[in-house]
Amino acid sequence: MPDNMRRLEEISLSLPEAERVDIEAWDGHPTFRVRGKNFVFCNLEATSLTVKLSKEEAEAVVATEPGASAAGYGLGRHGWVALDIGTDVSEEKWSQLEEWIYTSFTLVAPKRLARIVLDADEERP
Repeated sequence: MPDNMRRLEEISLSLPEAERVDIEAWDGHPTFRVRGKNFVFCNLEATSLTVKLSKEEAEAVVATEPGASAAGYGLGRHGWVALDIGTDVSEEKWSQLEEWIYTSFTLVAPKRLARIVLDADEERP
């Protein structure tokens, strides 16, 4: 399994009730979901990820982050951001990606599950 996918699974599946669902209609492309709602879309190698952020944060990321763009299919206007991260991802970048994945989860998950993640985040150093 490519290293990016291993890391993405590690981060995404650590979240409450998160699961990986591969979409046959999209050539088996993986998604990560909570209660049937996507919080991460990616390609097979996880070199390209799409996450949901607040509209303000999404605009800032698209404006400042190399390889970031508003997601297609009209999702961009709802805060979805496509990130082209390549294969050689630094620890610093993974730390940022983890934050965005957690944010995406908290925006998509039912409030009770989002609260678990938000509370745990407040306890982190």
